Amino acid sequence: MSGGDTAAHVVEDFFGVVQVLSDGTVVRGDEAALQPPATYPDVPGVEWKDVLYHAAHGLRARLYRPSSSLARSGKLPVLVYFHGGGYCLGSFAQPMFHTFCLRAAAELPAVVLSVQYRLAPEHRLPAAIEDSADFLSWLRVQAELAATGGADPWLAESADFARTFVSGASAGANLAHHVTVRVASGQLAVRPLRVAGYVLLSAFFGSTERTAAEVEPPADVSLTVEASDQLWHMSLPVGATRDHPVANPFGPDSPSLTAVDLPPALVVVPGSDVLRDHVRGYAARLKEMGKAVEVVEFDREQHGFSVLQPFSEAANELLRVLRRFVSTGHSD
Repeated sequence: MSGGDTAAHVVEDFFGVVQVLSDGTVVRGDEAALQPPATYPDVPGVEWKDVLYHAAHGLRARLYRPSSSLARSGKLPVLVYFHGGGYCLGSFAQPMFHTFCLRAAAELPAVVLSVQYRLAPEHRLPAAIEDSADFLSWLRVQAELAATGGADPWLAESADFARTFVSGASAGANLAHHVTVRVASGQLAVRPLRVAGYVLLSAFFGSTERTAAEVEPPADVSLTVEASDQLWHMSLPVGATRDHPVANPFGPDSPSLTAVDLPPALVVVPGSDVLRDHVRGYAARLKEMGKAVEVVEFDREQHGFSVLQPFSEAANELLRVLRRFVSTGHSD
């Protein structure tokens, strides 16, 4: 081997699960290494299948609905769900996200669509946002075809497209915000589908300025400040800071939301989360603009508790809150 050999070497390493090499290659390991193995009980009364929504990128969505005809009497609201993982990790098929969607389909009840999107650093932002927009465009076509018999039969039979809610956990909540803004600002046409509300669970936001919770983190967090920073570094465009509009919706270069006719929002804030002040600040800014925002705090819960402990009492209460919001447009 010559002394001038420049073999590729690791330049960024996220716990051995995502490694970026000096030549730009991304090497992925087993994400199970990031959390202890868990098994989840089955959720009866729900059927599911995968559908292809973007052939060129090979992207799918997992479609859930109650299996009993009694539960499906009449059309059901539609819950679009984006998984978490800091835009670099996760999958719609992972058991924790799958379990949450099973419970949501059964207990809201609703037609749930859990959406696959491209991950960074192979596909840096805004790739995931473009995928979410493509998914809603696909769903719009399904709503158009439902009247003529050309839609997916489950959606044609069960989905009330006029009651569509966009939701997500962590990075998926960030994604839910951005695609909802695209719809509400007229950048993305979705009629006859109607986005009736959006739901942010443990939203993944950031800024260059540290918040109090980042300076003095709560004890026993599931996401550290360092991990959050690294995920943004691997997912944002090269050279961007955490004030990029994707990370910070109210940053110096972010478009104003004042004139955007956003639908009602449900914002869930875990108390033991280094990102809690970002999420509280997001809701506060929207309220200052006169937007309809419901904030629900879970004081002792960690970032991502809805999927990390999907059968906890907090998760049970969250599903009750979500059911009320989907049914009435507010959680009270």
